[in-house]
Amino acid sequence: MAGTSSNGDGVTVSFGAKFAQSEQFRIVFREGMALVEAAATYLDGDGRKEARKLEPPHSLAYATESMRLTTRLMQLASWLLIRRAVSEGELTPEQALEEQRKIKLPAKAVDQPSREFHALPPRLKDLVEQSIKLQERVMRLDQMLGFEQLAPALEADNDHPLEPQMSRLRAAFGAESD
Repeated sequence: MAGTSSNGDGVTVSFGAKFAQSEQFRIVFREGMALVEAAATYLDGDGRKEARKLEPPHSLAYATESMRLTTRLMQLASWLLIRRAVSEGELTPEQALEEQRKIKLPAKAVDQPSREFHALPPRLKDLVEQSIKLQERVMRLDQMLGFEQLAPALEADNDHPLEPQMSRLRAAFGAESD
């Protein structure tokens, strides 16, 4: 199973659980939350002022990119919060699995900036670029940690009464089953 390893004595070690309790995760978490806060502050303050000065089609590009930015950051914040909640015992792995399925992280960064991206305010462009870098980092972590490792008992138990429904959910959301 991705994201787990045996340490030689038959005990399975979850890289996801270890990582979520590590200083590296805390750094990614703080960076992600700081980016969410910076974007919210900008979009609610200076960004509004700058957007009012833009002429079409630049104003449409601003609206599009700010909406993409907000959506991307909310998905990333949700991922980070779920990982932290499991490591702190606030969510069970089963609850986290259900919450994780609601997040639509793409398989790879596919957002192409609008054709008018070059004409947008520098701060918005910087926030968009930072959010894309964070998204790529989180997607790599998500692949490395393995989506299914959040609830290994549910994934491994094929006799579970909900297994047929869970298999359909995995298929619908693109999660690979073993």
